[in-house]
Amino acid sequence: MHSFPKELLDGHANFMTGRYAREKERLRDLAETGQNPTTMVIACCDSRAAPEMIFDAGPGEMFVLRNVANLVPTYQPDGGQHGTSAAIEFAVKALKITNIVVMGHGRCGGIKAALDPQMKPLDEGDFIGKWMSMLGELPSQLGQANLLTSTERQTAMERISIRNSIRNLRTFPYVAKLEEEGKIAVHGAWFDISTGELWVMDHNGDFIRPEL
Repeated sequence: MHSFPKELLDGHANFMTGRYAREKERLRDLAETGQNPTTMVIACCDSRAAPEMIFDAGPGEMFVLRNVANLVPTYQPDGGQHGTSAAIEFAVKALKITNIVVMGHGRCGGIKAALDPQMKPLDEGDFIGKWMSMLGELPSQLGQANLLTSTERQTAMERISIRNSIRNLRTFPYVAKLEEEGKIAVHGAWFDISTGELWVMDHNGDFIRPEL
């Protein structure tokens, strides 16, 4: 049996003497009273794009869902196991969040693979290819834009994917109803790993850099 990763144990030791020591009362209060975040962030599981780091959020401040390429499926209340849909349902119905942010990022491996179906692991895996297939024909249509460089094509697909996930999110009847009533807001965002910049989606679907 392998020993637990030492870097994780060292990290926890630093947490206990650092952040936990500073925020002990807040963490104990969260343990007793439960969580009450107002924002859900649907982000990629890429280790370089952690929402808590990007938004400088503390414990209990955001409800975060991470999956490959920050995708949102359409509403499908069937017999399948839908982890992303379950998290959305819990956030909206149980936590009563008022904001949902779908956040993509630059250099996303899932999006890169979707643009190149022959790239591993899409052509060999059991799950990722099917997961990324929810983008439909969007990657192949973008691939016809011969005037774009490979980097421009990937950035464009990352942002198109965010719009697609938001469109799928609105197929959840309770999300659509609450948004229509002004009780919930749906947002898109894109994070540039290399520069740390955050781009947000405006009401036209364009990505702009917000004023700080």
